[in-house]
Amino acid sequence: MKNFKNSLKLSVAAIGMSIAAFGMGSSASAETLKLSHQFSGTDIRHKVAEILAEEVKAANVDLEIQIFPSSSLFKANEQWTPMTRGQLDMIVYPLAYAGGRHPQFNLTLMPALVKNHDHANRLNQSPFMDKIEEILNGDEVVTIVKGWLAGGFASTKGCIKRPEDVKGLQIRAAGKSFEQMLQGAGASIAAMPSSEIYPAMQTGVLDATNTSSSSFVSYRLYEQVKCYTPAAGNALWFMYQPVLMSKKSYDKLNDAQKEALAAAAEKARAYYDAEGRAEDTASITVFKDAGVEIADLSDEDFAAWQDLAKKTSYEAFVKETPNGQELLDLALSVE
Repeated sequence: MKNFKNSLKLSVAAIGMSIAAFGMGSSASAETLKLSHQFSGTDIRHKVAEILAEEVKAANVDLEIQIFPSSSLFKANEQWTPMTRGQLDMIVYPLAYAGGRHPQFNLTLMPALVKNHDHANRLNQSPFMDKIEEILNGDEVVTIVKGWLAGGFASTKGCIKRPEDVKGLQIRAAGKSFEQMLQGAGASIAAMPSSEIYPAMQTGVLDATNTSSSSFVSYRLYEQVKCYTPAAGNALWFMYQPVLMSKKSYDKLNDAQKEALAAAAEKARAYYDAEGRAEDTASITVFKDAGVEIADLSDEDFAAWQDLAKKTSYEAFVKETPNGQELLDLALSVE
């Protein structure tokens, strides 16, 4: 483990990637990697995959990445096991999806834990993320591209800025931890996929929701809501959605292929960060143009939500997770 950590530090200093921690072995010559994800061809996460594929192909190192979008190879929740076994090479994956296997991963979709994209980038370089990476490595998985996407809240009733604003609302929440926090504020939870939010609001079944910035736009929720609380200086909703790779597949690559993958991953990471921020800004413009009121969270508003989260979501996480308090403290120590 000592050698692994030393290699990881050198890798971060050089290219900001954990995959180099496994060394630069040499074996394969021509390789085709299969990359699976659940998202459409227009989604930011698909573009991240495309950048990886385009860059490694352009490097002329006998390495190609074949992308299978829209769950065309594996369904979203069926990708993890074949990847850990080396039957699937790469995935773009919301890590909290694997929270049932590793409850520590639930911390990567936790309310009021990540404030904004700059804060997310600091978390990426912190001991907190080192611990997450150790758990991934234990499952024979390495991280290729780190990435977070942000989101917000919207309501058909009024603006959501503080916990008291959701009291009595029927709200759809993305993830168990958000449900715990919102129930603590007096909201009622309506569970449904994001694709069902629009008709539920249209028929009055749903009063409010939280989801990603891109989903707010793609599902045209601006047609139904009165007020939108976007991801801006402060955001309640952040989700870690990295590109992951089977260590078995990684170890088959030769030195030149690993170097090409590292360079491609750095370009993909920069795009992920920039485009994630751009999607937040673009969503605000779309909602404003539709006549929807915009409500930004102040530092005091964010602190009120985090205080509530500590009593609800964070407390439940610590109870349910081995070494949960240590991991939570590491995350909260990043300012």
